[in-house]
Order: sequence, then structure tokens, then C-alpha cells
Amino acid sequence: MIQTFSKINKVSGKLSLPGDKSISHRALLISSLADGKSSILNLPDSEDIKSTIQCLISLGIEIEFLDNKTFVKGRGFRGYIPPAIPLNAGNSGTTARLMAGILSAQNFESVIQGDSSLSSRPMSRIIEPLTLMGSNIESYDRKLPLRIYPHEKLIAINYELPIASAQVKSAILFTGLHLNTQTSVIESIQSRNHTENLLNLKVIKQEQKIISYVSKNNYPEAKEYFVPGDISSAMFFIVLALLAKNSKLLIKNVLLNPTRTECLSLLKRMGGDIQIEERGFSNNEAYGDLIVKSSKLSNVKIGMETIPLIIDEIPILTVAGILAEGVFELRGASELRVKESDRIKAICTNLIKLGLDVEEYEDGFTVLGKVKKSPDSFNSFEDHRIAMAFAILSSLLDDGSKVENFDCVSISNPDFLKQLYSIIH
Repeated sequence: MIQTFSKINKVSGKLSLPGDKSISHRALLISSLADGKSSILNLPDSEDIKSTIQCLISLGIEIEFLDNKTFVKGRGFRGYIPPAIPLNAGNSGTTARLMAGILSAQNFESVIQGDSSLSSRPMSRIIEPLTLMGSNIESYDRKLPLRIYPHEKLIAINYELPIASAQVKSAILFTGLHLNTQTSVIESIQSRNHTENLLNLKVIKQEQKIISYVSKNNYPEAKEYFVPGDISSAMFFIVLALLAKNSKLLIKNVLLNPTRTECLSLLKRMGGDIQIEERGFSNNEAYGDLIVKSSKLSNVKIGMETIPLIIDEIPILTVAGILAEGVFELRGASELRVKESDRIKAICTNLIKLGLDVEEYEDGFTVLGKVKKSPDSFNSFEDHRIAMAFAILSSLLDDGSKVENFDCVSISNPDFLKQLYSIIH
């Protein structure tokens, strides 16, 4: 579908967003492993989360929905039943990679497949460490589908991540969760730590390395989870409120995990008026309210070491960057090439339509100049974050614009339009 966006006058009001997608995946998976019934409050209704739910149902997990709570009846240690059909991860890389870690520790054969986009994304990054642990994974060209055979004998490993990736780290930790001997994952650059938080794992910092430890001693028990609002979804509305004139927006109960708030820190360094009011903790995850006001932004240098902490927010941060004062430059982000789309190519292609001077690199891009025109439409490249970022940009252009194939937003936030229309005037 093609969605039209007109220029807005201002943003005001408040939002309460569905739960963070990264935490939601993990809460579902961990609940399915526990013996007994867990409850999850504020689970999002996104397509990615539905993919995880459908995979778990195929593995014999009973899942019920009541109001804003999801009840998961876990089957305990190695209690999954063999699936009758291949498990379909849809568009969700988190589902595929984390599920591979869990299935590597089961005593039956299984297959994980995905849609055309996910099937083009690299899986060697999990196949290699899981194979070191004794997993038997078959894959053509190191991509989906993955066929996982019953293991001979799994072993604990000490593995240093070659790239910063919470999905790779979590796949290893989920396999290690089934072993008596301790497995460790070592990071030079910290990635998201939701798996460690939800499993209450031991994590230490040693000589500029971050080491996470896991064993069967950390195996989960049934419990209650509250999932704070998705900060990645909130970022689209934060940038809109900063850039729209005479605006003020309150966003309630947003995730404030330090590995996810670098995007807020960056916007504040750019001059963004963002107040953070911490409200509490849930399963080691901080959350609170954000108050965002119209601001004059100026670009700042983005250090390569922060890229893993803002990787999902780069499309909307780019919108802030091109409308801020100064040159917007992004380097060290080659991981964007293997997301739901080639996000570097997608962003640059759309920015050129604005009459901007764009130089594309293998690991990023530089943008010079001022917006000269409102294009007739932007291409979403069927990527939910590209679609939402250029929806926000369209809403800030004098003549508005359109976004093609906008329905892909359902992958992460099917209520995006409803949320947007509730705060614009």
C-alpha cells in the first residue's frame, strides 16, 4: 500500500507504546523453557512476535491471551515436542537465531525457515559458534533454512564474538543454558544485554572485555514479566516531536536499558530537549517516562563504538541528522547492509530524492546540503524501519510525501499510524 503523509503543525499529548520487541522475544522463549505458567504483560502485536509465538506453538507450548496479558505454559528442561512442520521465523532474525540456540540443545530434528528477506541474511555467525558447541546444523550457503539434527554431545565453550551481535550472543547463551559446565561469551563492544538480564546471568568487565556466563544453574523458572515500551518504536515519535515546532510529547513507561538509550544520548548531544524520568525496574530492565520538546539540532560526531548500540535507530536518526545543522556522517555501520533491507542503500536512495548531496560508502554515508524538494514518494524497500523513518520525514516536509509498501510496518508496529494521528495537529 502507498501511504500519504501531509505536513504537520505540531505534536502534543502522550503515548503508551507496546512492549519492547527484543525483550518480548526473549520473555516468550524463556517462559517456554520454564516448567509451569508464566505471564507477560504488554506484549506487542507485531508480526515478528507472532512468528516467535507460532514457532513455540509448533513445539507444543500452550499460549493464551487475556486483555493485555499473555500466558505461556512452559514444558521444562528439554520438554519441547518435535514439530510436525518446519518452524517459520517469517521476517524475524531474532526468532531464527535465538531459536537455533535453543533447538541445538533438543533431542529431535527440526528445521527453521523464513521469508525471502530473512532467507537472504547471514546465518554463519550463529552456525560457527553453535557448531563449536557440538551442534549439528545443515545449511545451504550458510543461510536459511537451517536443519538442526539431534546432537551427539554438547560442550561448553569460551567464545569471543567477532562482531557485536546480541542475537549471536543470545543463541550461544541459550544453548549453554542446557549444559552443566559453564559457557562464557566475550564481547569487545557491548551489545544489547536483555538475555543476560532476563536470565539474571553473571556478567563481569575485565580488561575492557565484557564476559557473560551461563550454565544449567541459570535455567529459568515460571514467573511474571512486564515488558516496558519499545524504545526503538518510541524513537520515531521522539524525533518528530524534536523537529516539529511548538511541540511537547510525553511517552510513558519506555525501556531505559543502558544498552538501548545511546540513541537518546546522541539526540541530547545534538541539542535535543529530552527529559528522562526513571520509574522502576522489571526483571533487571529499567523503564520510565520521556518528555520531549521542540529543539534546534546540530550534528555531532558519531563514534564507531556506539554503532552497535544505535543500529536499529539509524534510519530515524538519519532523519534528525539531515534536518539538523551541519554535515551528517555515519561510518562503521556495515551491519546495516544485512538488515531487513540493505539499509545503507535504502537510506541513500531516498535521500537523493530530496536534492541532497549524498556520498555512499560500504559502511555508511555522508549527507551535505539542505532539503531542496519534496519527492512524490519514498521507497520503503519493504523494510519497516525505513518505512516509518520516511513517514516521519514526509510529515515534516512542506509539501508532505508518500511512502510505498508502507504495510511492512506491521513487522514491528502495526499501530504506527494510529499512534501518529493521536499526537499530531
